[in-house]
Amino acid sequence: MKNLHWFKQISNNGTRSERRLSLGEYKRAVSWSKYLVSSGGEIKGEGEEEWSADMSQLFIGSKFASGRHSRIYRGIYKQRDVAIKMISQPEEDVRLAGLLEKQFNSEVALLFPLRHPNIIMFVGACKKPPVFCIITEYLAGGSLRKYLHQREPHSVPLDLVLKLALDIAHGMQYLHSHGILHRDLKSENLLLGEDMCVKVADFGISCLESESGSGKGFTGTYRWMAPEMIKEKHHTKKVDVYSFGIVLWELLTALTPFHDMTPEQAAFAVSQKNARPPLPTDCPVAFSNLIQRCWSSNPNRRPHFEEIVSILESYTEAFEQDPTFFSSYKPSRNQNFLQCIPRCIAVCKSSS
Repeated sequence: MKNLHWFKQISNNGTRSERRLSLGEYKRAVSWSKYLVSSGGEIKGEGEEEWSADMSQLFIGSKFASGRHSRIYRGIYKQRDVAIKMISQPEEDVRLAGLLEKQFNSEVALLFPLRHPNIIMFVGACKKPPVFCIITEYLAGGSLRKYLHQREPHSVPLDLVLKLALDIAHGMQYLHSHGILHRDLKSENLLLGEDMCVKVADFGISCLESESGSGKGFTGTYRWMAPEMIKEKHHTKKVDVYSFGIVLWELLTALTPFHDMTPEQAAFAVSQKNARPPLPTDCPVAFSNLIQRCWSSNPNRRPHFEEIVSILESYTEAFEQDPTFFSSYKPSRNQNFLQCIPRCIAVCKSSS
């Protein structure tokens, strides 16, 4: 244990250095590293999993995020930048340890076959209780939440709102087409690449829709959680549509939903008072209509992501043709939601 050969630090410029750990660093790292140190080669769990990582090729750098039972590090795996999520089972809590192992198995099983430009890319994993490791691609842009909090309120350009929202919708449409519920869609779990491409990440509490059941005992994030989940009722893929509505509100405002409430107060307001974050007074009607449909209290009234993608693509095309589209857009009650878009463009062109 004196030489942690795999715990090679990565400097800011991406090069590897072999410096020895300080005593403080060693003490913080040893509880995790002792379960991952090996003589090299692949570490297998039960059976010969296709996803097992070759830990001798993994180099771990600095920690950049942490949760209640996990820590996320930046690293290098087989010459590529990666993010390394380490999940630690508490030895004193057998029930929780079992739950974390189940979540690990589920997350790997769901992520492993997914291939989409708007879904985080799975690289490999290591299962060696009581520490599990999931390796994914590293995105230098950080989370969407971090990006939004660095901006002034209501300052994200509408063309960028469309681009980011469409990326998220494409990723979610892909997940739902494979029968997967994310169940924790929020700006914190949406990561940005250098080209501002959004990728859906963190599948720790995701599941197949056929296995969703009720929300009893479920731990999500209240500010983004659909009312039926807060009430621990049966839920479907429409819970992700509700969360998308909150995220779209975030894109337009660059604010935190229910910022003046605790998470518990927000949960009560949403589930018992049908409260929603206030829409800006100057919010384009096209967006406010879509948001209100997405966060409807009735899941059956929420659109599917296939329709959301179609709406956003129509908005994008219309906005590219006419920069005043959002200020002039007025949907007709008697017309299809999408059919009125080309009509609005034609009216604007004729008036100009």
